[in-house]
Amino acid sequence: MEKPRFHWLFFPCLRLTSSFRRCPLSNRSLIIASACVVYLLVVGSQVGYSQQHRDRRIEKEKYRHTRGLYNLDITDSVDLQTGASFVVPTRSNVVYITLKSKRLKPEHIRGTIRPKLRRKVRRNKDETYSAFTQNKLGTLERDAGQTKRKFASNTSRGETRDVYYKSLEIIHTDAQADSHISSIRIYSQTAPPWLSPHDVKDMRFLADANVLRIKEVSRRDSPSLLVFEGETTTNLQHTQRSNVCGGQCGVVSSPVDTTEVFAFHLDRVLGLNRTLPAVSRRFSFLYDGQPCPVVLWDASLYPEGRAAGWSTTRLTWGEYQSALKQRCWHKNINPKPDSGCSTVHHYEWSKLALFDFLLQIHNRLDPSCCGFRPRQEDVCVKHNAECGDQTHIQLANIIHRDHDPRHLVFTNNKGFFDRNEDNLDFRLLEGIKELPEQAVLVLKNKRLREKLLQSLFLDRTYWESQGGRQGIDKLIDVIERRAKVLLTYVNAHGIKIITMNL
Repeated sequence: MEKPRFHWLFFPCLRLTSSFRRCPLSNRSLIIASACVVYLLVVGSQVGYSQQHRDRRIEKEKYRHTRGLYNLDITDSVDLQTGASFVVPTRSNVVYITLKSKRLKPEHIRGTIRPKLRRKVRRNKDETYSAFTQNKLGTLERDAGQTKRKFASNTSRGETRDVYYKSLEIIHTDAQADSHISSIRIYSQTAPPWLSPHDVKDMRFLADANVLRIKEVSRRDSPSLLVFEGETTTNLQHTQRSNVCGGQCGVVSSPVDTTEVFAFHLDRVLGLNRTLPAVSRRFSFLYDGQPCPVVLWDASLYPEGRAAGWSTTRLTWGEYQSALKQRCWHKNINPKPDSGCSTVHHYEWSKLALFDFLLQIHNRLDPSCCGFRPRQEDVCVKHNAECGDQTHIQLANIIHRDHDPRHLVFTNNKGFFDRNEDNLDFRLLEGIKELPEQAVLVLKNKRLREKLLQSLFLDRTYWESQGGRQGIDKLIDVIERRAKVLLTYVNAHGIKIITMNL
């Protein structure tokens, strides 16, 4: 029974094969070709369908990833590169990745989002005064003169007024290093050797100290100053206190006086050490948050308070030239009573002349702008007519500490970088016969740029406000060109280079 059924099943196949053999060769070739074409069509349709299905699945996975809806789906998971079957991982090696989706803005905000209710906080009297003062300073203090006029309108002449702020520029001084990044950046173990530990400490104070109060301090015949008192954790036993500053303070200058910071670093690189530490800092309540120079307050420069003025040396141009010829206090020899010498040592004038020439600071030795062609907007233009009788021109800003009258302090260092080499003020070098060796060697060995870049890089705010490396390089280019002119002048006039360790 099984044998006949077997023949019955294979009988059609046997008839087809026998008839296929009896067909001509051309017909057999046509049949085989037709079968191949049909087979290729079927295979191609299957491949296209699988590729389309895979593309849809990839797009679906991408959509779920971008929308943050990715999850572990075993049924749809297939290795896209190898086509291998998905293996379910064990609990020990599963890594869950959560992608936060981007929040879409609803079409109708009023109908989809319930507004958050905020309670009004009742402010006390101190907070109200603080907010009022901050608003007043922020709107009116766009330049130094405008700020000082606002203060002067509410105070009498020679008085000081405290403007108290509860929490301005709050700086955490605890051990949490990640809570605050100082604007004074020192990435090595030590600062550059031309900066002393006191310089670094003062720079950090000026840049990072919490502002406790601000005072506008006036003087009889000079513009007033903005002095801020900062919070510090260091010991202030040796700090000289006065009626202006009860602790450690800084003087805030206008944002246009940025040369104060450059002058401080140039002074230290040249080894003169005659300027006060200065940094660039932003105050949210002053000058609309623009970076402005902040100079360390030194109470020893004001022996009787700010109203009495600086400890200055009053000299005319003729007396100054006479003191240079007599070499006053050279080798610690006391000058004669009728010599007309001041209390300043002879070497100090050489350091001042070199420093002022590189920065073209004329407000000390050439306040009437007799040694160059001033611009119409320069303040000294109205005094330029005094150059006919130069002997009686009064020098200005010749300052020393009250307890140290032999050494000068370079303050109000308003330099000019836009003055060309054909309009330099050589009057600053008139009568100078010696220059400090250490400073001249820095100019000669062509390491001025390297040292200035290392030093200025420490002040992050100043570095960024000048345009980074490109802006700083332009300023150094000006100083290097003036240094070449100065060295040529030294060789042409036979100026001696001597050691001046005082």
